[in-house]
Amino acid sequence: MATDVVVLGAGYAGVMAANRLLAAHPEVSVTVVAPRPVFVERVRLHQLAAGSGGATHDLADVLHPAAAVHLGTAVHIGRDRVLLADGTALPFRIAVYAVGSGAAAPAIPGADRLHSTAEFERALDTAAALGELQDGADVVIVGGGLTGVETAAEIAEAHPRLTCTLVGDPVAHLPGATRRFVAARLRRLGVRIRPGRVVAVEDDAVLLADGDAIPSELTIWAGGFTVPDLARRSGLPVDDAGRLRVDATLRSADGANVVGVGDAVTVDGQDHIRMSCQAALPLGAHGADTTWALLTGTDPQPLSLGFAAQCISLGRASGVVQRTRPDDTARSFALRGTLGAFGKETVVRGTVWMLRRQARGHSYPFPKGPAPTPEPLAARR
Repeated sequence: MATDVVVLGAGYAGVMAANRLLAAHPEVSVTVVAPRPVFVERVRLHQLAAGSGGATHDLADVLHPAAAVHLGTAVHIGRDRVLLADGTALPFRIAVYAVGSGAAAPAIPGADRLHSTAEFERALDTAAALGELQDGADVVIVGGGLTGVETAAEIAEAHPRLTCTLVGDPVAHLPGATRRFVAARLRRLGVRIRPGRVVAVEDDAVLLADGDAIPSELTIWAGGFTVPDLARRSGLPVDDAGRLRVDATLRSADGANVVGVGDAVTVDGQDHIRMSCQAALPLGAHGADTTWALLTGTDPQPLSLGFAAQCISLGRASGVVQRTRPDDTARSFALRGTLGAFGKETVVRGTVWMLRRQARGHSYPFPKGPAPTPEPLAARR
C-alpha cells in the first residue's frame, strides 16, 4: 500500500507541511525523508560556525509523532514513487518537494578553498577551521547580504583575536539609516569593510577585480544560495536556477502529483518570495493544504504570502528588525541595537515554537501577499 504523502526534506518548510497535514488529518500517512536525525535551525548556522551557539534540535522534538522518518536522500522522483540513494523506493500519492537550498559555489579559481555557513556540515567545518587559527589570523567573509553580515559580526564578536574583513557592500538593499547602523556596528566589532568583487581565492589571500589582494587564511563565501538538482534530474519543470516551478497553488507546473515548498521552488507570478524561513513556514503550511486538496479531489486554493520584516543579528547584543511591505521592500521603521537583537531572537525562537505548535493542531496565520497590480486599461480592452 502506498504511503499517502512523502515529504522530501526536514527543514522549516518540510516539517511545517508534515505537521500541518498530520495535525488536521490524522488518517493520512506521512513519511519524511530527512538527511539527518536532527532539525537544523538554518538561521542559527552563523552562530554554530562562530562557536557562539547551537543550531539543532532532535527531529522528534519538532516533528509530529505520527510522522514516519526515513533517514536518507532522494535521487529521483517518479510518477508515483521516490527512489532514495540507499536503494529504497517509497511509493506515494503526493510528494512534497522540500529539499531546501545550500551554498552557491562561485565559478572562480580556488573556489575549493572556500568555507561556508549555509549548510550544517559546512558550518561545523568552518567552526573547526576557525578554532585552529592563530591569534591575529586574517579571516575574510565574502558577501554583503544578510548571511555575510551576520557571519562577519558573529565571528568578530566570538573571536576578537582574529582579524575579520567583509568584502561587499553591507545590506545595500536597506534604507540608509539601517545601512549606516550596520556598518558602524561591524566596525565597532573590529570588522574591516572592503567594497569589491572577489575573482580568485588563494591559500593566503583573496584577489579582487580591481587587482588588490586581501590577506586571508580562511575565506567564507556568503555570496548566494543554490538548490539541489533533484527536480531537474527527475524531469520536473524548473527555472534557470534549478528550482521546481509550481503554480499559484504550489502544485508542480506540469500537473504532476508533486507539491513544492521552501527555498527550492519558484511560485508562478510571485517573484517577491525570497529564500528565507519567513517564507518557508507559510509555504509549508499552504503546501499541506494543497496536498490535502489533491488527496481528496478538491480544488486547491492559490497562495497569498506576504513579508513583515527582515531580521539581522549583529552579534549576540545587537541587531536590526527592518519592517517591510508585503512585497518585502523596506519601510522606514526599524528596531536597531539591543531592541533589534531582542526582536531577532524572538523571531528565531518563534519559528521553532510555531512548528511545535502546529504539530499540536494550533492555527498558523501568516501575512497575506501584496495586492495584484491592476491591469492597464489598454490591456483590458
